[in-house]
Amino acid sequence: MSGWEDLFLLPMPPSWVPGAAAGIVSLHLIQKLFFPYFWLDLRYLLKVLMYGLRVEMYRLQGRIVTVLDKFVKLAEKQPHKPFLIYEGKVHTYQDVDRRSNRVAQVFLQHGALKKGDTVAMLMSNEPDFIHVWFGLAKLGCVVAFLNFNVRSRSLLHCVSSCEPKMLVVGADLLGSLEEILPNLQKDISVWTMTKESTFPRVHTLLDKIEDASEVPVPVNQRSADNLKSSVLYIFTSGTTGLPKAAVISHMQVLKGAAGLWAFGATAADIIYITLPLYHSAASLLGIGGCIEIGATCVLKKKFSASQFWSDCKKYNVTVIQYIGELCRYLCNQPVVSGTK
Repeated sequence: MSGWEDLFLLPMPPSWVPGAAAGIVSLHLIQKLFFPYFWLDLRYLLKVLMYGLRVEMYRLQGRIVTVLDKFVKLAEKQPHKPFLIYEGKVHTYQDVDRRSNRVAQVFLQHGALKKGDTVAMLMSNEPDFIHVWFGLAKLGCVVAFLNFNVRSRSLLHCVSSCEPKMLVVGADLLGSLEEILPNLQKDISVWTMTKESTFPRVHTLLDKIEDASEVPVPVNQRSADNLKSSVLYIFTSGTTGLPKAAVISHMQVLKGAAGLWAFGATAADIIYITLPLYHSAASLLGIGGCIEIGATCVLKKKFSASQFWSDCKKYNVTVIQYIGELCRYLCNQPVVSGTK
């Protein structure tokens, strides 16, 4: 029997096979045409799901690991890697860890703070915002980020609503402090990031940090009893009334910090943060996100559309953050030679 005759004797596939093949091809074409990012979205969803399951397993096992715990581990693992770059100056993971230890030691010695106390921070984007934030967190304090654009009555409302034991004010925001100081509750201890102060009842912090020890405070001081316990207060802008505080738990900080990782950022990335640190996008997704992946962030004092792309080129930025109209501002900038 010839080869051609053998072909005619081969069993025919079931009648449904051609229809199924045509259906699969059609689905593939429809997916490519109408849902081009389906597999990327599915991958992202699975990563988020796996992260959530991992955190839940830690909780069930009694292993509570916070973002601050991860930062301290990174400071041990990669002490000399840049963590913050601010106005051209590099602050390594070790630098930030040690200076935040100094802040914690100052408040431990002079601030009479205990675990669970609330401390309000009125500071602009600068490395010491992070040093004070982490230092207070190492004492187990709940930190309230105050919007530095809010003034007078609204600012006083924010301070009183979170019932802080202490208020820390940046050196460039003393004017805002002067507006509220006469009406501030007498039992709130006020500290400024200066070496000298002309205000009554106000303590200076910068001079004490320089003289403080870098020895870490005991770990049990910052250890979280529950991932659902409060760790931050982040205020709304107050566009529809007085600002209101959103209560942020350790779990929410962990979820926010996982954002950059979930979208594919790695330790090799350099993240550009121009948004205010009192905003969750900058603090949780930005700073927390850098910690989650062990990356470097470039911190800007204030967003500048004219300097944005030149900064990105100067610092080899690979990831940027944006909200609202920021991209429109950037797109409206004239093309500058050498920034492409």
